[in-house]
Amino acid sequence: MIASPQKIVCVGLNYRDHAEEQGTPLPERPLLFAKWPNTLIGNGDAIRIPSISQQVDYEAELGVVIGRTASGVSVDDALDHVEGYVVANDVSGRDLQFADGQWVRGKSLDTFLPVGDLVPARDVPDPQALPIRAILNGMVMQDSNTSNMIFGVAEVIAFISQAIRLEPGDLIITGTPAGVGAFREPPVWLKPGDEITIEIEGLGSITNPVIAG
Repeated sequence: MIASPQKIVCVGLNYRDHAEEQGTPLPERPLLFAKWPNTLIGNGDAIRIPSISQQVDYEAELGVVIGRTASGVSVDDALDHVEGYVVANDVSGRDLQFADGQWVRGKSLDTFLPVGDLVPARDVPDPQALPIRAILNGMVMQDSNTSNMIFGVAEVIAFISQAIRLEPGDLIITGTPAGVGAFREPPVWLKPGDEITIEIEGLGSITNPVIAG
C-alpha cells in the first residue's frame, strides 16, 4: 500500500462507456472531487459497510502517484511528474453521494479506497492502454480499458495542476468504466460477506473482503 498522500484528487465521469450507461453527455472538462486519506486501505484489508449507507458501490480505477511537484504543467510534460501507478477501488456510498448533491461524504467513508502496491512509471509504457476489470464474488462486473478515458492521465494532471499544486505522494484517481452497481438493473450493492477484486493488466490486482462496519 502507498504512503498516506497529502491530497487525493479524483475524476468523475471519465470513461465514455460509463457516461453512456448513465445517459449522460460527455463532460467538457475533468470533473474533480476529493477523498480523504482515512479512506485508504491495502490489498486484503476489509471494506467496512457503515450503518449510515445501504447503497455501497465498487469502482475499478487507475491511480496515479505524483513523484515531482506539478504546478501549471503542460499536457506534454505531465507524465514526467508521475512516480507510478496503482490499482484502486473508489468505493462509494451512493445514497449519501446522491442525497448530499456533492460527493465528498459518500466517497470518503473509512476504508473506501483500497489501493495496490506502486508500479513505477518506467514499467508502464502507456497508461492509456491498460485493460481494467472489477470482479465481484467471481463475476466480472466491469471490463474495459483505460483507452476509453475521456481525459487521459496527462490531460488530468495538467488540468489539476493549473489550479492545485500537486506534491510528491499525492494520489489521483482517474475514473471508472461502465458496469458499476448503481446503474445495473436491479442495482448491485456491496454487502457483508462479499469479495471484490480490481485488476489492471500490468499493475496486478487487489482483493478486499466486505464486512459490516
